[in-house]
Amino acid sequence: MLQVMVSGALCSALPSIAFAQTQKLAPEYDVIVIGSGFAGLAAAISAAENGAKVVVLEKMQVAGGNSSRSGGMMAIPGSSVQKEQGIEDSPAKLAADMKRIGLGLGDPEHIKVVTELAAPTFEWTKKQGVVWRTDLTGKGGHSARRCLITEEGTGQGILIPFMKKLKELGVPVVTGMKVIRLDQNKEGRVIGVTALEDYKFGKEDSGKPVEIKAKDGVILAFGGFSADVGYRTRLDPKLTGNLKTTNQPGATAELMREASRIGANIIQADWIQFLPNTSPDEEGMGMGSHFASVGGSLYGLWINTKTGKRFTDEFGDRKTTTDAIFKVLDAGGKTISVTDSVGVASFNKVRPGAMDILRKNGAVKEYATLDDLAKAYGISPDALKQTFSEFNKAIESGKDTEFGRKLDKDIKPLTHAPYYVSEMSPKIHHTMGGIATDTSTRVLSVVDDKPIPGLYAAGECTGGIHGAVRIGANAVMDCLVNGKLAGETVMKDAKK
Repeated sequence: MLQVMVSGALCSALPSIAFAQTQKLAPEYDVIVIGSGFAGLAAAISAAENGAKVVVLEKMQVAGGNSSRSGGMMAIPGSSVQKEQGIEDSPAKLAADMKRIGLGLGDPEHIKVVTELAAPTFEWTKKQGVVWRTDLTGKGGHSARRCLITEEGTGQGILIPFMKKLKELGVPVVTGMKVIRLDQNKEGRVIGVTALEDYKFGKEDSGKPVEIKAKDGVILAFGGFSADVGYRTRLDPKLTGNLKTTNQPGATAELMREASRIGANIIQADWIQFLPNTSPDEEGMGMGSHFASVGGSLYGLWINTKTGKRFTDEFGDRKTTTDAIFKVLDAGGKTISVTDSVGVASFNKVRPGAMDILRKNGAVKEYATLDDLAKAYGISPDALKQTFSEFNKAIESGKDTEFGRKLDKDIKPLTHAPYYVSEMSPKIHHTMGGIATDTSTRVLSVVDDKPIPGLYAAGECTGGIHGAVRIGANAVMDCLVNGKLAGETVMKDAKK
């Protein structure tokens, strides 16, 4: 049976899904896709829709990769939903945000592609069965309300319909298949892979080698390497094993190394991002970050427990907020995200069912008064009340003079007890660098910057799009846009 990985945070709220594997592994396919997250599944659907015989190979025992832990939020500039709600936005505006937040390190042409294709790709996902909520929301670094969340409130809202579509198309997704080699012919064209069949993650002596041919191409969509301590510390010695990650255990770099071996150019790999507002009370991704980013960043505030004061623009980009949180933690304090009952009501609309999980696992705690909250965290009650008073005045005036936060139009003064709190501690989250591609997803050679024939890549395993900092909700956009594009490109090249 093939199972789709269900996020640990929501395993009790979502049904798991399984498909019987009715097809035996064939010796040859038109297209081999490596990885079963958003990018890989989008690539497989796209290639199959364009006439290819496709197989998806996944090294873990369940499909989904890190996408199974995703919050299911996609940035879509100029979307049909924005137009219906009278929100002015455009691909160019998101491109400007990406260049600004990414410190100018993202390639302008790649940025242009993902931003311009986001809206058409969004419409394509709906045709594949994905259902999106119509409540537009913001995210730190975005200059407009352009983000939409799946009906389920998680990445399962994309994975499950995509898996169903692949079943309809007759595309097998084979788990326990660890690719160990990209095979080339004498001319250097990638003609297939060697994989370990029946591989068990963590048991490196498991699996039987098998060669699978790819007539038209291999698409790399194996994701990032945030869980690979050895690889990430070579790039940044500070990212030791003492630091936690939001990623699933299989987010490792062996295929990054293999791509390097055959000459793929690896770029900007040392730009590795933290998710700033994750909860130390949860393992992995959890749901605490969703509370902190909606309940705190949009409808609440963040507090330094040593001072009782705010310490950053809660709606800032991930690097800025991560640095600010670490500064507090390094000084012996704690950082907490706080909102009131009105903020929680807004959070519940965006992430239905999440509060029940967060209350049960202890990641979010409830306090009847600010005095109770202050006592629980050792904060001066007077300092905390002063902070709330000043912030409520900022809300009423519509201007945050302390940190310049862009206040959400729906935020209300935080006066409606009880108050809800999550603690925040950053975890390693996303690798911005990776395999260099052209704007059509062809993998580029380190020798001459020309495409390596037969090799394509999409999603987090690639580099050069986000620059120094990825804005939240842009990963789903990147994976879906470039996954779909990779499937189209490989079949377009096959017809040449």
